[in-house]
Amino acid sequence: MTLPDLVAGLSSNPYFGAGFGLFGVGAAAAILRKGIQGGVILFRRHCMITLEVPCRDKSYQWLLKWITIRGARKTQHLSVETNFVQNDNGTIKTSYDFIPSIGKHLFQYKGNWIQVERTREQQTLDLHMGVPWETVTLTAFGNNKGIYFDILEEARQLALEATEGKTVLYTAMGAEWRPFGHPRRRRPTGSVVLDRGTSQRIIADCQDFIKSSLWYTQRGIPYRRGYLLYGPPGCGKSSFITALAGELEYSVCLLNLSERGLTDDRLNHLLNVAPEQSIILLEDIDAAFISREATPQQKSAFDGLNRITFSGLLNCLDGVGSTEARIVFMTTNYIDRLDPALVRPGRIDLKEYIGYCTQYQLEEMFKNFFASSDTTKAKEFGKRVNSFGRSASPAQIQGFFMKHKLSSPQTVIDSCEDIWENVLDHNKKIN
Repeated sequence: MTLPDLVAGLSSNPYFGAGFGLFGVGAAAAILRKGIQGGVILFRRHCMITLEVPCRDKSYQWLLKWITIRGARKTQHLSVETNFVQNDNGTIKTSYDFIPSIGKHLFQYKGNWIQVERTREQQTLDLHMGVPWETVTLTAFGNNKGIYFDILEEARQLALEATEGKTVLYTAMGAEWRPFGHPRRRRPTGSVVLDRGTSQRIIADCQDFIKSSLWYTQRGIPYRRGYLLYGPPGCGKSSFITALAGELEYSVCLLNLSERGLTDDRLNHLLNVAPEQSIILLEDIDAAFISREATPQQKSAFDGLNRITFSGLLNCLDGVGSTEARIVFMTTNYIDRLDPALVRPGRIDLKEYIGYCTQYQLEEMFKNFFASSDTTKAKEFGKRVNSFGRSASPAQIQGFFMKHKLSSPQTVIDSCEDIWENVLDHNKKIN
């Protein structure tokens, strides 16, 4: 049989014709599907703009908050987010925010339709937070990136409004900083009474440093400043730093150098990624390297654990890899325990003694608590306290005033001996 006869025979075969027809339809459908997929990819690539925000990005929480309040408010698929809000009187109330749940949502912004897709990877965890990895993807028509910039800027401003007039505390969590507790109302620096002129010197030095960045740059000097507040416990060192942050409109980053697992590399990283306009606070700097090795038992508790070294701290404060545009405050109760290398200029630029109450502090604290009394009563109170010949910390005086908050000024003056009623007399034998 010749080839033409074979082709003619197959074409007249109804089974072959039906099979060839089905093959042609399937091939055409596959080509059409591929064409549509390619067209969609080309359309998304050239006619749509996408923004992906992972959960580790600082703007992630801002964006979720913005979407909740001003974005996809009408979506019917929600997740709940429970928050605790602190009122001005100190009470805390519970609030519930409904945010778009996992999935796709649609909303309109400035005449543009935007799709929000919130995804969660159940098999992938954020190792620092211990929660599933999440991303939020925004998709809109066109190629104007400005629309996403406007959304992120609005989200940032919305986040700033929530902390306006308040001091935000951060704590180190893993390799990043996370807000710690509720934003606190800014504490007036006048509410922390230090000795005459001390508060003004520190504030003036900080303000001068903040506005002198160009001066540092022109002279090739690292733009950073270190402060050391030292003195007995309960004299207002930490309280003043918190009040100072409110005065400067800065946040406070709390860093515990005695934390188990804190290494030199992690410390250097944390100092380099600290939030802008923040004070880094290292409390009880003497205890980070001395007290935990005071006994063999304490030393053995840290064996086998990664921890910071003294040389690592020095390099982080004033080394090649140390960051600039930074304000670091350290506190200690025992300045004589600090190594001279730590307190030298360049690492500690200003040292201030915060000690027991002077006559000036006693008078000012009395006037703060008993504003209706005259200056004579305040002077009388100060002389009365000093007549006992014993030191009194601001914490003791404040506790004494709170105990007598409903008493008359004269009763307070007459009861000054109660200031030391809870202080152990170390001259007596304690059984």
